[in-house]
Amino acid sequence: MAGDGTAGGSAAGDATASDAGGEAQERPEARLERAVRAAEQALIEFEIAVETFRVEVENFSRLHHQKLGPMYSRLDELDAQIAEARAASTGDPEDVRKAKEARARVMPMPGIEELFHDWLDSDGLSPEASAMLTDQPVRPPQRVRPSDEARKLYRELVRKAHPDLAQDDTERARRDEFISRVNAAYGRGDEPLLRELSEEWAAGPVSEEWRPSRSEELYVRLEWLAQRKELLALVARDLEESAIGAMLKIAPDDPDRLLEEIAEQLLAQVSEREAELAGLLGSGA
Repeated sequence: MAGDGTAGGSAAGDATASDAGGEAQERPEARLERAVRAAEQALIEFEIAVETFRVEVENFSRLHHQKLGPMYSRLDELDAQIAEARAASTGDPEDVRKAKEARARVMPMPGIEELFHDWLDSDGLSPEASAMLTDQPVRPPQRVRPSDEARKLYRELVRKAHPDLAQDDTERARRDEFISRVNAAYGRGDEPLLRELSEEWAAGPVSEEWRPSRSEELYVRLEWLAQRKELLALVARDLEESAIGAMLKIAPDDPDRLLEEIAEQLLAQVSEREAELAGLLGSGA
């Protein structure tokens, strides 16, 4: 029995040694290769998130400008008129100075041709202007918001065709050109075009898996990926800290409602300014 135990122990020892030998035979670059691939995928996911948020901020900024810009301009104009009326009433040099500063803050009104370029009807007014003058509902500005399917297609395309997965300069150039078209289609919320691009990529050449052969190349690659992520982090921070980005983060699921609330506040301020101006002009008369 003792002999059997010794033999069994020897066999177990040989198996352990064999396993250890297998682990020891793993190429030195293998662990680095896994780290590089993981870092590449993490960077791509981060870029997708940053680009998605950038598109959302850009679209929300456009809608914010279209819907609330005229109200801000109206408030600036009322502030200037109030300051000018007060200066005319008091004659105080300080009030005159404040009136000039308030007027300087007012953006100059564009000419009628510029304001309503390609939007004039037979009466010489745009549909929006006609609606405002007749107290009719104004057509809401066009909203660009990629659908859930468009978001899904965009993420899939970026993961597959990202330039950082290229093996050489020629392949990187091909991917750069393709991704630029993907970004443009996503920015317009063009779901059909994203589907076409998905089919185009599926039919195109498939790049071979990148297998660097030298540890030095892998270390350089990891360093570049880390630097790229730092740059993207700065972009993301700037987006989040921007006025529009901060507003969008307040109500990410219902930004339209946020705009409506701001519009209501601005309209109340316009009414207050108009009442103040009327009081100054009435007292001056």
